Amino acid sequence: MSEQYVSALQEIDRSQVALVGGKGAHLGELSRIEGVRVPDGFCVTTDAFRRFMAAGPWIDGRLDRLADADPDDREAIRTLSAEIRRAIEEIAVPDDIAGAITGALARLGEQEACAVRSSATAEDLPSASFAGQQDTYLNVVGPVEILRHVRRCWASLFTERAVTYRRRNGIDHRAVHMAVVVQKMVFPQASGILFTADPVTGNRRVATVDAGFGLGEALVSGLVNPDVFKVRDGEVVSRTIAVKQRAVLALPDGGTQETAVDAARQEQPALTDAQAVELVRLGRVVEDRFGRPQDIEWCLTDDGFHIVQSRPITTLFPVPASADRENHIYVSVGHQQMMTDAMKPLGLSTWRRTAMVPMAEAGGRLFVDVTRRLAAPASRAALLDLMGKGDPLVRDALESVLDRDDFVLPLPDAPPEAGPNGSPAPAPAPAPAPIETDPAIVTGLIERSKASVAALERDIRTKSGPELFDFLREAFVEHKRVLADPQNLPVIMAGMEATWWLNEKLHEWLGEKNAADTLTLSAPDNITSEMGLALLDVADVVRARPEVVEFLQGVEDEGFLDELPKLPGGTEARDAIEAYLDRYGMRCVGEIDITRPRWRERPTTLVPVILDNVRNFGPGAARRRFEEGRLKAERKEQEVLSRLRTLPDGERKAEETKRMIDRVRTFIGYREYPKYNIISRYFVYKQALTAEAERLVRAGVLAERDDCFYLTLEEFEAAVRSNEVDHRLVEERKETFRTYQALTPPRVLTSDGEAVSGAYRRDDVPDGSLAGLAVSAGTVEGRARVVLDMADADLEAGDILVTSFTDPSWSPLFVGIAGLVTEVGGLMTHGAVVAREYGLPAVVGVEGATRLIRDGQRIRVHGTDGYVEILS
Repeated sequence: MSEQYVSALQEIDRSQVALVGGKGAHLGELSRIEGVRVPDGFCVTTDAFRRFMAAGPWIDGRLDRLADADPDDREAIRTLSAEIRRAIEEIAVPDDIAGAITGALARLGEQEACAVRSSATAEDLPSASFAGQQDTYLNVVGPVEILRHVRRCWASLFTERAVTYRRRNGIDHRAVHMAVVVQKMVFPQASGILFTADPVTGNRRVATVDAGFGLGEALVSGLVNPDVFKVRDGEVVSRTIAVKQRAVLALPDGGTQETAVDAARQEQPALTDAQAVELVRLGRVVEDRFGRPQDIEWCLTDDGFHIVQSRPITTLFPVPASADRENHIYVSVGHQQMMTDAMKPLGLSTWRRTAMVPMAEAGGRLFVDVTRRLAAPASRAALLDLMGKGDPLVRDALESVLDRDDFVLPLPDAPPEAGPNGSPAPAPAPAPAPIETDPAIVTGLIERSKASVAALERDIRTKSGPELFDFLREAFVEHKRVLADPQNLPVIMAGMEATWWLNEKLHEWLGEKNAADTLTLSAPDNITSEMGLALLDVADVVRARPEVVEFLQGVEDEGFLDELPKLPGGTEARDAIEAYLDRYGMRCVGEIDITRPRWRERPTTLVPVILDNVRNFGPGAARRRFEEGRLKAERKEQEVLSRLRTLPDGERKAEETKRMIDRVRTFIGYREYPKYNIISRYFVYKQALTAEAERLVRAGVLAERDDCFYLTLEEFEAAVRSNEVDHRLVEERKETFRTYQALTPPRVLTSDGEAVSGAYRRDDVPDGSLAGLAVSAGTVEGRARVVLDMADADLEAGDILVTSFTDPSWSPLFVGIAGLVTEVGGLMTHGAVVAREYGLPAVVGVEGATRLIRDGQRIRVHGTDGYVEILS
């Protein structure tokens, strides 16, 4: 096929990104929309760019050096980038390419003033906009200047900022090619940017218009503050008119110039309200064409609006699909489960198939629709109370939406349902009697859970092919049956309610904050806190064998356990680690996503933690720490009961408190077990599914085993039954997952797309401190270690762990730290429960903690009062 060096905009559509780049493809598509005016022009294609670059053999060596450069060596990147740009700008454009460009320009008008704009193949994409990474030149006149500026656009592919951006996004320099858009200049009275969704809140019903006088470069460069109009449902709902002292205007002979705005015009709006509404109407037409909210550059002239660019807004969190057009409010599951990362399709579909409540999906995350519960007064109060106890930010976010009277229409509390033939419904069954404070209840639940997992492991071994998926449907029913054990939820709630009761009553009677934190130290039957202590026992075995310690310090390969027996004492060390993996190897960071690598699959994850324990602790630390916590809780109990007896009606208060202390110590540890059961079952499912994926790889159906993670369970089953997979779908899902990973999920999301974060309404936090939720009492000062990946943790005794979230897999780190700060969490989430059992002062729900606290900085954690001080 012959190369095409130039294409008219009218010949281009959005599918031609590879030929004309993201900007060119969008402009071509825009020019096809009826009623949308796009300045006439053409694209110099990527064929021309590749041909031009091939004429310079010098480029390959420099690109190799650029690829090999240390991404942190900014000087090397700056130097190499400048060399490449200089060379590109100095090479003559080949005659056939120059002829195609000048011919297209002649059809446009040889002396027509033009905008010459870069259009890379990796820009204006749903996953990365690359906005501002390459160059644009305005008011360029004449063939010589057009050719020179085309070369400058090609060269701008290698600006330092563009090179750095590609490195950060994992994009190969050779994989990106540059087209150039040449368009007739528009000389506007006003120009600016239209966001068809609010770029701050994400609300899809609110459009934002930024406007200024003259060319849009004044706004883009930050030369002036824009007028800002917010338009909702065809009406301007707010406006801010800036003082616009400067503007950028085109010069008669080419180029642009910054100019002072007449004093009389500086405070005049750049648009009327009617013009802003009309612009948003046009924006909605463009948005409908591209199927997602758009960031649109526009110009206003005497004959109306011209659209000069449109790209997707890449920072918006997607909205869950809904079968109706009603308003909906969604609460994040990830914030409750301590895993706010994006999940792969197999992980999402497995969690949804095994969850006890229906869930919506958006942005690779799961949400629960709470609209109906918020609409009825009785269920609303209960939901808000529960959310407030767990995470005050969620409650505040929900209340802020409810404060808008028109978003959730109130419903009456549901009346009793009618029986057959309209007769009155039978009376509801009485609520179960309060559960007895009996440790045997917890023991029975754990034994039944173990038996169910053992039966699953036994029965799934013989299943493969379509039979495996038939079996999994039955296994998921058993999965839910175990979770729905009539005693399961009452036991969990008994421990939580006893905690709340103790904190409330002991604060009322004795003035003590969070007294339950000490009373729950070393509570029995907590599988998550036991997991952290058990790794201390592993460290005891390793510490006594110096050759093993030295070997582990250099471990990188996952097969290291097979090498250990070759060392003196290595067999004992291997056996200790293997025993730990037998009990806890199904765990990992982000474990609710079945696709995440488990410790059993990637045991090197545990090696740094074991070595930290070897360095920071002495022999017998696990037993000693547990016993110290138990004795401290016992002494606290005696102290509290003694003080209560001195109060009016003290014997009754002491008796009630003793009953609640026994209750919380009996039941609070079990809070962690259902999650352990779920993840144990997940690992069994995963082993069977990946074995099936490996069979598909051997049959040539899948390219690699982990490709199955980008299929839903239903799609995976279809692939097994048909021996066919849509490889294009798999690749699209991988790209979509990378996009979702870059998004921050909101605690609360509305069907309008508004991400609602909530706020702490407190006046007891000192200036300069970071507010959060107090979940484990005490105050501690130390060095902050900001850790985003457990495998990168390098902790010393006395350090304070600062991270985004902690699920149970982080618990082994808790034994070696002095305090905990997280961005996500609640009073009864896993990290909070374990922090209390270990006696670690902890504050969770600190918005932006990993950004606002620097690694190595000294901080003070106020775990009783719920805030963090950053110390100088």
